[in-house]
Amino acid sequence: MSAPASRALRRCVCTAKPNASYLRPTAAFAQQRIARRWQSSDAAAPANPKIATIVDQISQLTLLETADLVSTLKTRLNIPDMPMGGFVGGPGGAAPAAAPVEEEEAAPAAAEKTMFTLKLEKFDAGAKPKVIKEIKAMLGLSLVDSKKFVESVPKTMKEGVPKEDAEKIVETLKALGATVIME
Repeated sequence: MSAPASRALRRCVCTAKPNASYLRPTAAFAQQRIARRWQSSDAAAPANPKIATIVDQISQLTLLETADLVSTLKTRLNIPDMPMGGFVGGPGGAAPAAAPVEEEEAAPAAAEKTMFTLKLEKFDAGAKPKVIKEIKAMLGLSLVDSKKFVESVPKTMKEGVPKEDAEKIVETLKALGATVIME
């Protein structure tokens, strides 16, 4: 409905009934509607009953069981530990005591590295079109972006790649005439 037509309709309704307060909701009515929306459990409940049961089971776990669940999921799904920033140890004695534990845990993780960063170092001039096509396919870039990417070597291609996949990518690009480093 066009704006002039809707204005005319409102005028007709307002003149037909002098008290047209039912057309505009009051502030109290609007707040009731908002309160009902926030208090409803339908919006928060997952639609899938399988997910609902999992959420119920997880909500009943203790803190230690939850930490164990998280570590098990990280290992099974091959999710790397991400460094969390933010909290800096203050004058309290708890933060310095936790720092050596992290260093001890980080040392074995560095010994058996499973996630790598792939860096395109250089390529043969004759193999440039093949390398551009392969980078386009691997990274999902447009042809122009992949050309700019290849021309700006050395450049990081991918981060957090599992060892098997990284070795496959290195071999593929090596066969095309490019040099890729696993870091």
